[in-house]
Amino acid sequence: MPKESTLIKLEGHEITLSNPSKVMYAESKLTKRDVTDYYVDMSPWLLPHLQERPVTRIRYPNGTDSSSFFEKNAPAGTPDWVRTESIPSPGSTKNRDFVNYVFIDDAATLVWLSNLAALELHAPQWRLDTQDDTDRRPDRLVADLDPGAPAGIDECAEVAKLLRERFEDDGLTAYVKSSGKKGLHVVCPVAATQSHRVVSEYVKAVASQLESEMPDAVTAQMAKKLRRGKVFIDWSQNNAAKTTVAPYSLRNLSEATVSTPLLWSEVDSGTDGIFSPAQVRERIDIHGDLWKDVREGGPEVPE
Repeated sequence: MPKESTLIKLEGHEITLSNPSKVMYAESKLTKRDVTDYYVDMSPWLLPHLQERPVTRIRYPNGTDSSSFFEKNAPAGTPDWVRTESIPSPGSTKNRDFVNYVFIDDAATLVWLSNLAALELHAPQWRLDTQDDTDRRPDRLVADLDPGAPAGIDECAEVAKLLRERFEDDGLTAYVKSSGKKGLHVVCPVAATQSHRVVSEYVKAVASQLESEMPDAVTAQMAKKLRRGKVFIDWSQNNAAKTTVAPYSLRNLSEATVSTPLLWSEVDSGTDGIFSPAQVRERIDIHGDLWKDVREGGPEVPE
């Protein structure tokens, strides 16, 4: 019996969507076709946040309740119309190791990736068009807030508000989004003129200061055994080799959730930050892209 497939014609390309009825999210009953439709619908708001950023994908061939794998290199059989760039891996020594990254420039590439069950899209804090061969210079910084049980989203919200104040005291403008799971991401646009090491050390210093002031509530330490009941401020996401889930990307729970830009008033009022794809579509209709100004750049961080 032949497998089910659907031919999608988009932006001058023809992409075969195999097994469109396969369930990707068991609890939400979202199928591969639903995932594809979501990413096409969100492409006007998602694509600008991925512009010039090499994208690491997390693929779930049999849905989020089954095994997954990270993928950096473009897979075998990548269409020639999909943009790829072979660039030095940020984690390599002396730029000896190269990765053939995928860049998502259009909605057709999102459809192709959806067919590969690439549900999660992760990107670094730097853009390729502002780099050279010797360094990576981020145009945004991130503080990834990860609560250790029994701490949860409410504790993350309190830390997020403190970080906003600290960053704004240094002339930075802070934006916030949900991780789509249990945490929050506080992001500031910065000038793409400083090394990722400088930006990472700045965020680490802010996190360490909060830890010293609130040792029972905050940790800047990597060790998971030190996180119980505290909010871990992960400053290491600013390292050039690290990536963070993109705004509007789906996540990997049984229920389909989205990493969603938030209003600070929502953080103040105690949102849980968990939104479905349908809810995110509604939010776009109401608010537009709450993170549109993140793409405009910002000042340098203090050194």
